Amino acid sequence: MLNLLRKIIKTGCVTEPYDGGIVPPRFRGEVSWTESQCQDCQRCQSACPTGAIGFSGGKLTIDHTACTFCGQCVAACEHSALAHTGEYQLAEMKNQLSGKIRSILKRSLHIRHVDAGSCNACDWEMTALTNPIYDLQQYGIDFVPSPRHADMLMITGVVTRNLTQALTMTYEATPAPKLVMAVGACAASGKVYGNSYAIRGAVDTIVPVDIYVPGCPPRPAALIYGLLLALDRLGEARK
Repeated sequence: MLNLLRKIIKTGCVTEPYDGGIVPPRFRGEVSWTESQCQDCQRCQSACPTGAIGFSGGKLTIDHTACTFCGQCVAACEHSALAHTGEYQLAEMKNQLSGKIRSILKRSLHIRHVDAGSCNACDWEMTALTNPIYDLQQYGIDFVPSPRHADMLMITGVVTRNLTQALTMTYEATPAPKLVMAVGACAASGKVYGNSYAIRGAVDTIVPVDIYVPGCPPRPAALIYGLLLALDRLGEARK
């Protein structure tokens, strides 16, 4: 016991403050486009495995819900018009939540995780949220074992046919008001695995989705950003 106390005192606090701006050196975040360097060859569009890149009116568009940050578009561009940045705050809210829901959930948030057919990469990142580094509980947010105790469903993976019923039943068992977060490119877009007899598609084809967090997988800080965005607590977290 004494050795454990000595270790705790020596180690000190390891929890990272949110939005500290620290990302790993090789981290691949949002893809940036430099228009002046683009030659409109559209090789990046052909190289994208999920069809996240498009061209409209001479402008490059990126669907970040489908982007897996694989880097193939960057590698395919011979003119260095594309580059990965360290930006991970890419979560988006489909609809503005009502003031009533915000006022209720702002105090705390209980989450039920639903694996609708993932490869488990997103699940590993979600597990990291509860470790001492990210310490999700410092924001009044925690995971619960039952949807009947949850305020939000965090759904990972493209929805498979075998898990469609489990997803809909879990959604119905969650009391209102409730939120749904699609975690990762599979859940947000359904495009990563393409079309198959075993796949139903993105989460929003089965149940309503409020927050989309892109990535393959999204890093824990990106998940925290999505959660705080839903709770309208970003200002508090950055103080």
